Amino acid sequence: MKILIVYGTSEGQTRKIARFMEKILTDAGHLVTVADSSDNPPSPAGFDAVLIGGSIHIGKYQSAVTHYIRTHLQDLNKLHGAFFSVCMAVASKMQEEHQEAEKITHDYLVKTGWKPTMVTQIAGALKYTEYDYFKRLIMKMISKKEGGSTDTSRDHEYTDWNAVEKFVLDFVRVKVKV
Repeated sequence: MKILIVYGTSEGQTRKIARFMEKILTDAGHLVTVADSSDNPPSPAGFDAVLIGGSIHIGKYQSAVTHYIRTHLQDLNKLHGAFFSVCMAVASKMQEEHQEAEKITHDYLVKTGWKPTMVTQIAGALKYTEYDYFKRLIMKMISKKEGGSTDTSRDHEYTDWNAVEKFVLDFVRVKVKV
């Protein structure tokens, strides 16, 4: 199967997840193209399936992801597709945080008009070492409230790689059945 993965990233975790998906799919024998949404990615028209991902920051996804979806909406709605949303709220132990992330994703997909076959929520990472002073302070306070790490001397990854692998393999299995 020829698969396109388009992603938007602010701190690099969504890119890392997209590249991990590429490896899983390539190892399974698929032809995979990965593109950053801000780098003029290819049209989905020549592909059998598409995975698009973005990360939630202050309740919004990257504008380049939105632009890509809107530009290629007709083709996307004809293809087997999945949206993967990366958000630290997914790592929270608070159910309200999970519900809020799911609502943001649902509202986003309704607003863009894209109807992917599958949608998933993936926990991101705290990149303390890359944040400026104020962002590090804010993220530390949020993490403390959520019961996460407050050690700002290093980064903390919360992505469940086994769940990502399962999602991607389920995605291609669903396509085979379609």
